[in-house]
Order: sequence, then C-alpha cells, then structure tokens
Amino acid sequence: MIDAWKILIAACFVLHLAANDIVAQQKLDNNHQDLTYFLDNDGQRNSIKNQQDWKLRRAKIQQGLQAVLGEFPTPQPRVPLDIQIIETTKVGDVTRQKLTYQSDTTDRVSAYLLFPPKSERKVPAILCLHQTVRIGKGEPAGLGGDPSLQYALHLAARGYVTLAPDYPSFGDHEYDFAPRHGYSSGTMKAVWDNVRAVDLLQSLPEVDSEQIGCIGHSLGGHNAMFTAAFEPRLKVIVSSCGFTRFHRDDVPSWTGRTYMPRIAERYQNDPDKLPFDFPEIIGLFAPRPFLACAAVHDDDFNIQGVRESLAAASSIYQLLGHPKNLVGYYPAAGHSFPKDARETAYQFFEEHLGKPNAVK
Repeated sequence: MIDAWKILIAACFVLHLAANDIVAQQKLDNNHQDLTYFLDNDGQRNSIKNQQDWKLRRAKIQQGLQAVLGEFPTPQPRVPLDIQIIETTKVGDVTRQKLTYQSDTTDRVSAYLLFPPKSERKVPAILCLHQTVRIGKGEPAGLGGDPSLQYALHLAARGYVTLAPDYPSFGDHEYDFAPRHGYSSGTMKAVWDNVRAVDLLQSLPEVDSEQIGCIGHSLGGHNAMFTAAFEPRLKVIVSSCGFTRFHRDDVPSWTGRTYMPRIAERYQNDPDKLPFDFPEIIGLFAPRPFLACAAVHDDDFNIQGVRESLAAASSIYQLLGHPKNLVGYYPAAGHSFPKDARETAYQFFEEHLGKPNAVK
C-alpha cells in the first residue's frame, strides 16, 4: 500500500510538472513583447526572417485583436455617407464646418471638418481624435477644453484639412452600445466610425486622398492606434499619452462598455491571457511612420511600457527597411501634450505627409 501511495504521489508530481510546462509553453507562445518569431501549423516557434514570415505573425495579431474587439465589419457594404452640414463658421483664416455622416445602418456620427485657406492644389488630411472629455470633438476643433489639445485647429492653420469626429457617447454622438448595432465593443464601433471618416476625407476634392494621417491624445491616442491597425489608408500615426503594455497598466480600466468588455468577460483581466498587446499593434503599422509622444511623468500610461513596446516593434520596422519611421518622443511632463511634443508631432506630419501651404 505504501508503494502504491508513493507511485500515486510521483505520478501527480509528474502531471503537475507537465501542467506547468504547458502553461509555460502557452505563455511563451503568447509572448506579445517578442516580435521575432511566428508559430507554424504545428505550433512550433520559428524566427521571422522575411516579410512572408511576418505576414504569418501579423495575421495572428489581427486574429487576437478581433477576439477582443469583435470582428472588423467587412465585407459589410458601406452605406452612403449622406454628409449633412449643420453650420459653417470662420476661425481666422480657417473654415470650420459642423456636420454629421452616416457610419452604418443604425447610426450617424457628429464631427467638425476644418479647411485651411484656399490652396491651388490638393492637400493632405489628418483625422483628429479627442481625449476623454465631455465636449468630444469640440476640443480638438478649438471650441473649448484644453487649448493644448486643439490640434485639429492647429493643423488646419498649418494647411491641412482636418476632421474631428465624436467618439461614441461623447459630444453630440449619443450612443447606447446595444448589441443591435452589431459591435462587440465600443472600441470597434469607434474604429468603424473612423474608417468612415477616412471615406469622408477621401471624398473631398480639396484632399490628397493618398496622404491621410491620424493624431490623438489619451483616449484619442489609442483610438488612433486601434483604427490604424485596421485602416491602411492612414499613412502616418501619432499617439500622445495613449498606451502602455498591458502588464504595466490597470487592465480593468479597459473593460467598460465604451472600450473592450471582453477583456473581463473572456480573459479575466489577466494580461497573460490577452491575445494581443500594444507592441504587436505598433508592429502592424510597419513600415508606416508612427510617433509615440509619451510623457515622462504620465500617471496613466507607464512610460517604461511605451519604451518596451517601441523596442519590441523596432525589429519589424528594421525587417521592412524603415527603422527611422518608428519614433518615440518623451516630454518632461505629466499626462498632457505640451508644446514641444505638439511641435514634434506637427513636424512629423510635415516630414511624412508633406508640408502644405501654411498660414504665416
């Protein structure tokens, strides 16, 4: 009997070790900080040596994103935009229009569209996404809030066409996040609204449809990133204080109805279980230019996690031949978009989208 108990205990110990090995392997294969490998059909790790290898890992990242955000709504036919202008005003030499557009079959989005002084040629356009602020689009459009975050107005004065839509449930965009709309997360709904915003910009005769960028602070910072992960027409992306690695973040803060409820429902707010992380999202941008403005004293998004994310994604930018397109800028500030960071961002757009005719 004693020998039998010894055998049973030994067997349990072996099973325990095996289980630990499985968990360790799962974590190894789910290492979102390491972008140097992909998994083959047998689940074996292989080094990423070329673009074809990266495409395999890239597809896995897209799957992980949609497991949390819900499926990207294509090949859903796009409904007509049906742009309706509500009012037009002048802000110095900039023309600002308040409008709405049809995003999908159940919802219209409110936005501000800003035009620079008349140009003799088509100019680049920039999608400008607001932070968590009650007035939503009004802040980047120059109608209140923090003057340092009025980047839609600033960039229009520099010669760009800019568009600032409301995030669902902010500003004039009333939204109930009900399942009948067909979205599994507020994040994916915002992504789709932004995709339609790009459609709107490309429809304008004033806009160079091949030169469209995106910028946002905080909520707008990660809204820009999630959108660019699915929207290749965004050629330049700028995120201010918008992200950090999940292991260095307050994961439950991402689970409200405006964000990604599945993080709690399916993954128990455990960063080890989540099927994607921000280093991989940045990898999806490559080789498109991406600037992360990360404040050193940000008490919301840990700067070390930003540095780690950029370092991880740098291998993909290197692989695709554009290592200089991935840039981090670290202002000595709290959770904000100070003047030096804004100027860095605006120059980043001028470098990669071209410098339009700016107001002097």
